[in-house]
Amino acid sequence: MSSEQCGVIIVGAGLAGLVAASEALDAGLRVRILDQENRGNLGGQAYWSFGGLFLVDTPEQRRLGVRDSFDLAWSDWQHSAQFDRLDDEDLWAQRWAKAYVEFAATEKRSWIKQKGIDLTPVVGWAERGDGRAEGHGNSVPRFHIAWGTGTGVSMPFVNRVLDGLQTGHAELLNRHRVTGLVTTDGSVTGVRGEVLSPDDAPRGQQSSRNVVSEFEFSAEAVVIATGGIGGNQDLVRKLWPDRLGIAPGRMITGVPNYVDGSGIELSQDVGARLVNRDRMWHYTEGIQNWNPIWPAHGIRILPGPSPMWFDAEGNRLRPPCLPGHDTLGTLKYLRTDPTARKYDYSWFVLNQRIIEKEFALSGSEQNPDLTNRDKAGVIKDRFFGKGAPGPVTDFLNKGADFVSATTVEELVTKMNAIAPEAHIDPMRLHQQLMVRDSQTENPFSKDRQIQSIRNARKYIGDRLTRAVAPHRILDPAAGPLIAVKLHILTRKSLGGLQTDLSGRVLKYDGTVLDGLYAAGEASGFGGGGMHGYNALEGTFLGGCLFSGRQIGRGLADRLGRKGPQARNEA
Repeated sequence: MSSEQCGVIIVGAGLAGLVAASEALDAGLRVRILDQENRGNLGGQAYWSFGGLFLVDTPEQRRLGVRDSFDLAWSDWQHSAQFDRLDDEDLWAQRWAKAYVEFAATEKRSWIKQKGIDLTPVVGWAERGDGRAEGHGNSVPRFHIAWGTGTGVSMPFVNRVLDGLQTGHAELLNRHRVTGLVTTDGSVTGVRGEVLSPDDAPRGQQSSRNVVSEFEFSAEAVVIATGGIGGNQDLVRKLWPDRLGIAPGRMITGVPNYVDGSGIELSQDVGARLVNRDRMWHYTEGIQNWNPIWPAHGIRILPGPSPMWFDAEGNRLRPPCLPGHDTLGTLKYLRTDPTARKYDYSWFVLNQRIIEKEFALSGSEQNPDLTNRDKAGVIKDRFFGKGAPGPVTDFLNKGADFVSATTVEELVTKMNAIAPEAHIDPMRLHQQLMVRDSQTENPFSKDRQIQSIRNARKYIGDRLTRAVAPHRILDPAAGPLIAVKLHILTRKSLGGLQTDLSGRVLKYDGTVLDGLYAAGEASGFGGGGMHGYNALEGTFLGGCLFSGRQIGRGLADRLGRKGPQARNEA
């Protein structure tokens, strides 16, 4: 067993850990990063993300006619979070939330720009809400997409760490799995674990767990940045809250299988406090990846406002269960409604005209134009292109969850064939489509979804890129008809290790567990759950950026900051 001492140990080489490392390196600290996967996985889950960032009152918003402010954003956040444990589990979560919204409304944009993160000009309108001013949702578009998608967000911090490796101020030990924290007199003073055999598995794929030796390192501070539980379906089901109904018997997975919650459990073993573990964020618009990388690999559809949503038996979902509006509200409906909860899936029904403009797929690999920073390609394909985007077409042609037809009867036959657990009546589905279509004939409508489409098209960003003009789904000129089978897709933990505003982990009595810090999803993105019960989107990557930044600067204050030129002078 090896035993060596260093300044700061960071467990996990995902975005939050890399940001903390970057800030610590800029302050002249020496950093050792441990990760159980190979170097090809540097950047963690952020690599696979769409690259959305929650920002408030930006030039990008103002150019599109969006009026935003800290007050409006903080109001939206509080109404969405619904903090109800303020004297206990939400005590620090709410403080982190307010600090994060202040960051998003002030220096976040200039800080990410200084780091090398550039934003696309169109701001998305995610999580449009449950239809109540005092309820969940974004009042205005705030979803800023980075050029390069998730890679554009993570690469500046990857490069900073690689630079630290060259200068000798950083050390990156891959295939080092931490299995325990070392304590001395009640303080965390190091880590122990296993060195795994080399494995060149491609990014995101399962790697071996063959142990070749053991290690133990001591440090002045240890940072847990190991992510959440989204890759561990057994743990997701164990923690599934009663308020969300019955956990699905079958789900698909939105993160690699190594996102299993193990790092969080290590902290609990030495007295760290875990809070809000019943809060989680899973998507209802998941589709099976036709080209999977990890087990049960799913992709999320980022829908525009027009697809009609039905349960497994063909009953139209009621508002606010509309595409892009209320993720957890829809999840709760699907898992508590007496009919919907009998099945583990639901359906989108739409047509070719809708899918061409309104379907986007979440993930860097599903958006090659944005990921490759092909600005000319984005303009050509997304603003003026004909047909569905290439990755969407691939799913249409190869995806197990997509069927198309020229008539409702033929479409339903194919739907029932790939989902025989339930039976959809073609006449009933046809009638619901006709009733909805009748509401497109005039500029007024009592149909909440048609109202939502028209509201979306008042925003130029949606009108240009995300919301097709209201029309009849059954219009033959807009066909063929398309149905998409939707699965529950596991994704994020909203609770985690409780931390103060410096990222120091707290014990059950509210005091600091000396020497231990937590960043990113392991800390519920800050404080043990800064999102409360609901996320406004663009806040997961943002939470990793902010919590990593807070911890890196907290470490610098505690261990000694050399000054702004420390990197060059060292």
